[in-house]
Amino acid sequence: MFDLVIIGGGPAGYTGAIRAAQLGLKVAIVEKRGTLGGTCLNIGCIPSKALLDSSEHYAMAAHGGFTEHGVKLSKVELDLKAMMARKDKVVKGLTDGVQFLMKKNKITYFDGTGTMLSPGLVEVKLRDGKTEKLDAKNIMLATGSQPVELPFAKFDGKNVISSTEALALDAVPKKLIVIGGGAIGLEMGSVWMRLGAEVTVVEYAPMICGVTDAGAAKQLLRILEKQGMKFSLSTKVLEVKSGKSGVTVVAETTDGKKLEFTGDKCLVAAGRKPYSEGLGLEKVGIKVDARGMVEVDDHFRTNVPGVYAVGDLIRGPMLAHKAEEEGVAVAEILAGKPGHVNYDTVPSVIYTWPELASVGKTEEQLKAQGVAYKVGQFPFIANGRARALGSTDGFVKILADERTDRVVGVHIVGPRASDVLAEAVVAMEFGASSEDIARSFHGHPTLAEVMREAALAVDKRARQG
Repeated sequence: MFDLVIIGGGPAGYTGAIRAAQLGLKVAIVEKRGTLGGTCLNIGCIPSKALLDSSEHYAMAAHGGFTEHGVKLSKVELDLKAMMARKDKVVKGLTDGVQFLMKKNKITYFDGTGTMLSPGLVEVKLRDGKTEKLDAKNIMLATGSQPVELPFAKFDGKNVISSTEALALDAVPKKLIVIGGGAIGLEMGSVWMRLGAEVTVVEYAPMICGVTDAGAAKQLLRILEKQGMKFSLSTKVLEVKSGKSGVTVVAETTDGKKLEFTGDKCLVAAGRKPYSEGLGLEKVGIKVDARGMVEVDDHFRTNVPGVYAVGDLIRGPMLAHKAEEEGVAVAEILAGKPGHVNYDTVPSVIYTWPELASVGKTEEQLKAQGVAYKVGQFPFIANGRARALGSTDGFVKILADERTDRVVGVHIVGPRASDVLAEAVVAMEFGASSEDIARSFHGHPTLAEVMREAALAVDKRARQG
């Protein structure tokens, strides 16, 4: 008998398992992929960041980015096979690490597919063909999500591809069409653009980056266009034709203009959906909403006692760090502790160059809610460290409640925005004001000083610009 059986070995599953084991629970984790870490570690967050970093280095070298630093390169060649091998090495090192953590914390790992037979019974079909049944006091569903397949753009793994195939192409496409201007589309588009592809992003909405600060999204759009990425916004895809010579995307703008885009590959990056196939949800009687997400209460409990769900299976942004905190929260709740997830401080990042990072409310959301707010904004071009790096595009924007000065949102476009944002997340978690950030020491010269200057700008006191 296990205190907790977790189906799914991604960020929610393995972090929840570790925390539960730390709290003295007997834990089992079931994962069918063959390696732990889930989509994020195996075919998502980590391999994409490895390729983004490698492609950034290549682009700098190939296009004279090192020249002004006094580094002259006479001949730059792309070894895509070596780049992919490095990516795979990064992934393997981390998946091996997660496997070690299971052993270290005495967590029983089952390499197979888990299905609920009843609220307290999980059947595991092991990779070797054998079957085991696990008795569980509690079950946590953490199976993550999968790419959305459009009815007019079925994945064929060759011409019409998902992010999974986009991470493992054996040659640089001459022309890459990307359907979707969110994080996945922009990141993978950036990788292949840097390596030599002509990239066109087709987006149904009038702006890229989904639900993010409009000013930040517009700034990133301008920068990516300057880098060479092409965009067709407010454009609805009608049909995707795949043939021997490549792919044709037939589309229509909101004002009725017919468009056609031709390319070698079409990356469909139109979002993700919960992966719930084969879990036994119907058999056990677990409720799901119209979007296929498992319904849970504020303590991650489904309508079936003893069964919990977290991560991409439930409401909220489909982000690894959000899933991790939910997995930990369930473990702590089962151990009699107050599990905690503050959804107001979940950061989001798009890892283009420069990056776009956000936490909290946007100006658009505050206006819609009738909340009076103050704005402080400061550009990276006025920052000494950004100039030394040679990366000065972008800004930090801080939104503070007009009455209390409490920070309610921070939006950054700029170099290493993902790292700079961490200060804002901590500040918001502890209810800090813009004045608190403005009066805190920031090392000089650092990119983080832009955060302080933006905080000072809330009250029109910026000193460096």
